[in-house]
Amino acid sequence: MAWQEIVEQTVTGLGFDLVELDRSSGGLLRVTIDWPWQPPQAGEEPLPERFVTVEDCEKITRQLQYLLEVEGLEYRRLEVGSPGIDRPLRHEIDYVRFEGHVVDLVLKAPIGVTASDVSANRKKFRGTLERAEDGVQWQVVWSDAPEVKPGVRVSKRRVPPPLQALVFTLEDVQQARLAPIVSFKGRRAPGVADAD
Repeated sequence: MAWQEIVEQTVTGLGFDLVELDRSSGGLLRVTIDWPWQPPQAGEEPLPERFVTVEDCEKITRQLQYLLEVEGLEYRRLEVGSPGIDRPLRHEIDYVRFEGHVVDLVLKAPIGVTASDVSANRKKFRGTLERAEDGVQWQVVWSDAPEVKPGVRVSKRRVPPPLQALVFTLEDVQQARLAPIVSFKGRRAPGVADAD
């Protein structure tokens, strides 16, 4: 059994999801964990989000140190942590979980729409992740208009900038991450406006 499978079985056996696993040439073994997420059932309230704590990381670290010693895997340093604000999206369940959030998307090959403003050689996009109309594919929706600077008044008669959408499948994606956008007003659900 490969060491990656051993680490994944250990992490999932302790009740966590393995988000990312990285081993560098310098001997660093980095394990990123998160709590499992289940989509809410129809008509149910979503469960409150659970966050990985230092105690959770410590528990996984102790277990992995023992296990990797028994398996004889050479490493210099073991890091166990949470995914952070730029969490990678790897599986379909990640896309469902973070639908409505702003994501950074890098495609494997450029996708351009000839009858739109999307460049034919563009591979990187930042926008809101949404389910496409067909219910199978995904889309990222964005506007190329510059954002309004904080403290600047915006006229109520201002015409909102046009939105663009790019439809893609998970096979088209090279890398997808939550956009590391920091709000000092606390966490709120996607689509909830700031109350000034």
